[in-house]
Amino acid sequence: MKYLIFANTPAHVHLYKHVVEELRRRGHDVLVLARDYGCTVELLEWYDLPHEVYGYCATAKGSLFARLPAHYARALYRVNRFDPDLIFGMGGYAAHTAALTRTPSVLVLDSESTGLDHAVSTPLARAVLTPDTFRKDLGENHHVFPGFKECAYLHPEVYESNSSIRERLGVGADEPYAIVRLNAFGSHHDVGQGGIDEADCRELIDSLAERATVFVSDEGRDVDLAGTPAEPFSLHPALLHDALAEAELLVADTQTMVTEAALLGTPAIRSNSFVGDDDMGNFLELEEEGLIFNLASFGEVLEHSEMLLDADGVASEWERRRDEYLAEKCNLTSLLVDVAAERGDVESIEGVRRFGESTPSEREAAPVVDRS
Repeated sequence: MKYLIFANTPAHVHLYKHVVEELRRRGHDVLVLARDYGCTVELLEWYDLPHEVYGYCATAKGSLFARLPAHYARALYRVNRFDPDLIFGMGGYAAHTAALTRTPSVLVLDSESTGLDHAVSTPLARAVLTPDTFRKDLGENHHVFPGFKECAYLHPEVYESNSSIRERLGVGADEPYAIVRLNAFGSHHDVGQGGIDEADCRELIDSLAERATVFVSDEGRDVDLAGTPAEPFSLHPALLHDALAEAELLVADTQTMVTEAALLGTPAIRSNSFVGDDDMGNFLELEEEGLIFNLASFGEVLEHSEMLLDADGVASEWERRRDEYLAEKCNLTSLLVDVAAERGDVESIEGVRRFGESTPSEREAAPVVDRS
């Protein structure tokens, strides 16, 4: 069979990289149709995944919308030429090109904040898969699985640690280090959102540096860190999860890396304008499980980061919480390979349920979170 996968961001590459490898191992023909955004193409080349690029998009807001017509035209041409049996993706590109070419499609979604994108894409898909923490009903083809999209590459059955990562970072075997991750806020679902500003970021780095080596990963916001004790973070982006797994702490105003830290057992603090009463269900559940902190106030960010770096036994406690939590979560790569084999007919696949059939995770009201 022939499978086409849309990879519009680096996160999409990680989601599908093991799926591509397994499908090809089984003798199927797979093509990744990529958008040149951030390090997306760099990751595809690192993992040696078969791919073609249909367009470029900068991290600046508005860059995507100006290029949409050309993107769609080139993507449609390449889909027609490849003629797949099934298309995977995370939104409009996959759903719309699939509909126009009369190809079944499967969308894997985890963001509850992109209402317009959901409205114009999900009705066209054969199946829409979301984590079971997802609280929006996306229609009759909406199914849920126990876990997160990051379980496709960070589930214990899939992820293997890299023993050379400390040497690559230039830190000692017992040297504590923290990572600060800054979001570019350039995606369509980030319009109108914000995170840690430059002044607060500089103060945060100064505070963390009193307790650990500090690496700053800037997605493209170009925050001026001159004069701060921040260390250059020059690793290849494919090694980011290995660095995250060894870190004492992650402080971020992005979304995906916080979930990744939780699944790796690394304490994480998330602070951006999404935090609040209407926050996404996955982050509320991770906080409820004691794996992350969602904090709107910068004062709380400083307080919690200092507490986590100063306390004893944090690493072992987070590892225990992670292990207990992931024991109930699926290996998403295996599940997606099964979905591919069934050409998107997910009704009989073990571990997948129709949205709303059961479990308290699909609750209408947000859980009560103890942030003490």
